[in-house]
Amino acid sequence: MIRDIGYLKVLKTGPGTSVQDGGRIGFAQYGVPLSGGLDRRSLSWVNHLLKNKDTDAVLEICQPGLKIQFDAPTLICLAGAKAAIKLNEEAISSYGIVEIRQNDQLDIGEFHQGSVLYLGIKNGFQSEKVMSSRSWFAGITTCDFAKKGDKIPYFTNQEIPASTASKAKWNFDWSLEQIIEVYPGPDWELVEIENQKLIVSGEFTISDLKNRMAIQLAELLPNSIAEMSTAPVFPGTVQLTSGGKLLVLMKDAQVTGGYPRILQVSEEGISILAQKRPQQKIRFRLI
Repeated sequence: MIRDIGYLKVLKTGPGTSVQDGGRIGFAQYGVPLSGGLDRRSLSWVNHLLKNKDTDAVLEICQPGLKIQFDAPTLICLAGAKAAIKLNEEAISSYGIVEIRQNDQLDIGEFHQGSVLYLGIKNGFQSEKVMSSRSWFAGITTCDFAKKGDKIPYFTNQEIPASTASKAKWNFDWSLEQIIEVYPGPDWELVEIENQKLIVSGEFTISDLKNRMAIQLAELLPNSIAEMSTAPVFPGTVQLTSGGKLLVLMKDAQVTGGYPRILQVSEEGISILAQKRPQQKIRFRLI
């Protein structure tokens, strides 16, 4: 079937807007990060409501201040952070399916809760595919983050959403969870018993150092473990640096590292962490 291409034009944006999908799987041996959506739960939800493939490309928005225009009809779906959204200057819900007409403009305003908003589109965004993924990453794809004037392709669509799908409600309560489930990492047994107790019983603060590569926790831990030989790491790996910092690696993290890998965060835990803001608290639950 022949499909016409439309374009989403970026009229205004803050930092941290990019196209992401299920990730660039199978290329770590070449030093290529996984990438993909930080909050896989929200990404999957927008694609589910749109009846897309689970891994179709969406727009990941990590800061308010985005203004975009669609030059052809389509359907979009929003999920993730609770945000102030306007369509053609009229306030709309930040959840569920929205019918888009030619030249409609969408404004993403203040985030009231959470840190990452996902905008899915019918059949997914059609930006370049490199190594089986459309996820943007500097040095791999032409773009890393959206800039004013960028145009992102999509397939036009005239379908009217079913009433049941358009009224589906997004329950964001899961992102408020403070407990992050983790597994023992390969180097957990090297951590002194007293430090193990501190890690599983303590409360930790999300620092301002939070991006697609990693989240640094504010509290320091005593650490007598020497730096180690470079070893594989993955999104969700928790590293303990020689200076006692805890680093939670995220989707754009490097594929190897030399710090002890003391914990591994579950996929659900990564989604929860992605939605946390600086100064919010978390606890680890070892499973």
